[in-house]
Amino acid sequence: MFDRIVIATRNEGKRAELDEILRTALNRPITVLTAADVDLPEVVEDGVTFAANAELKARSAAAHTGLPAIADDSGLAVEVLGGAPGIFSARWSGRHGDDVANYELLLAQLADVPDEHRQAAFRCAGVFVDPRGGTEPEVVLAEGQMRGRLGREPVGEHGFGYDPIFYPDGYAVTTAQLSAEEKNAISHRGQALRALAQKLADRAD
Repeated sequence: MFDRIVIATRNEGKRAELDEILRTALNRPITVLTAADVDLPEVVEDGVTFAANAELKARSAAAHTGLPAIADDSGLAVEVLGGAPGIFSARWSGRHGDDVANYELLLAQLADVPDEHRQAAFRCAGVFVDPRGGTEPEVVLAEGQMRGRLGREPVGEHGFGYDPIFYPDGYAVTTAQLSAEEKNAISHRGQALRALAQKLADRAD
């Protein structure tokens, strides 16, 4: 097993979330390092699926550090758009990471779509890569999704990305109106990472 792991992100919130998930699944403390701790190089995400991009990032982190690594990739899939924006979610407007421009463009594209056909889902792939003990690293994949529908205008101050226009199934509020704890409990990312941690726990038994 392992007592240290690196995650391919500089987000401290993700570090805290994964630390709690791993502690719960593995029933012991794990030191979680971020990209900032180990100065990970940027990775060109040229995969055509969330799983492929997550694996690219995890493999790069594992190769750079020699440690087991976890990476995730996620985005929004809109049914009437055939699953788009998908892997292009973060740069849908043409400017990477411009959340407002991204969801405003998406809302404009869906302006004539009636409410009953505005279904969508946030999807996430989490990948664990262990470079130790062999020429070919071990790769473990887990996925999660949060289904819902898209509103017609942004609502809420929390979250990021498309959260202000996404209403999870069973909720009358957007994910941008949920607290971080409420969102993590149902989110696609939380689902994927908890499933991944459980696979690692089962593997250690």
